[in-house]
Formats: sequence, C-alpha cells, structure tokens
Amino acid sequence: MTPKRKQKLFMFLGLVSLAAIAVGLTLYALRANINLFFSPIQIAAGDAPYERQIRAGGMVREGSVHRNPDSLDVEFTVTDYVEDVRVHYSGILPDLFREGQGVVVVGQLQQGGYIKADQVLARHDENYMPPEVADALEAAGYSPADFQAKAAKVAKRIEEGEAQEGASQY
Repeated sequence: MTPKRKQKLFMFLGLVSLAAIAVGLTLYALRANINLFFSPIQIAAGDAPYERQIRAGGMVREGSVHRNPDSLDVEFTVTDYVEDVRVHYSGILPDLFREGQGVVVVGQLQQGGYIKADQVLARHDENYMPPEVADALEAAGYSPADFQAKAAKVAKRIEEGEAQEGASQY
C-alpha cells in the first residue's frame, strides 16, 4: 500500500469514527429527553418505566380533585374509564382544567403507582380524548366513542351541579 493510500485510509477511518461518536452522543442525549405516551391501561399493566419522564392522558375522574388549601399542591385521578392513575401536581393548573375534561400530564411514574407531574395540559371540549388514549383503548378492544359519551354525561352533571350551586347562593 502506498503512503498516499495509507493516508487516505486513515483519514477515512478517522471521519467514520468521528461520525460514529457524534451519532452515539446524539442518541444518548435524545434518550434522556424522550417522553413516551402511556394510557392508564398501559400504566396499570406495568408497561410504563418508573422515574423516567412520560406523558399520560385521559379524563379527570369526577370527584377526584383534591386541593391543598395551604399550597398549590393538587391530587387528581386520570382515567380512561377502564383503569385509573393518581396524579400529584404542584403548581397552577390551566384555566380549562376541571373534572370530566381531557388532560395530558407530563411527569414521572413513582414506585407508589402515582405520577408526579411537572406539567398538566388541558383541553376545553368535553368530547376530547387525547389521540394516544383513543388508540390505546382501541388496541385494548374498547371503543373510544363509548367513553366520550360517558365524558359528556359527566360534564353535563358537573355543569348542572355548578348551576345549582350558583342558584343557591342568591
């Protein structure tokens, strides 16, 4: 092998090595930032990793919201009407957050089986169900349309309860 070819071979091997290191470091960095979506069914089945950033979504179960009057701590249950997951959150909830509404929480699943949420995202439509939850329900053999009808009934009961509370105040 001539010295010129040897030099080109070493240069080529060096570039391939640098490219492999760059790809490896990129994948390592992305691994820590990926947050996969899990439905309450999947979390209850044990598919979700503990103490890693995940997203979970569903509907806020009626009567499950408990606020600490001395702080911004809130506990509530996210359900897909098959399984439930308890969520602990400390912070200001979105204006559209309420019982019977669809939410997506971003946080870590703890060993106690609850999610310690860093972020809560809420949608305003009572018929809303996160697409990932709908897909997970279909994969489990359930119809998301049935659960959307249940969510609409829950929202209607909540609105009627709020209307009765407002009327009793006057």
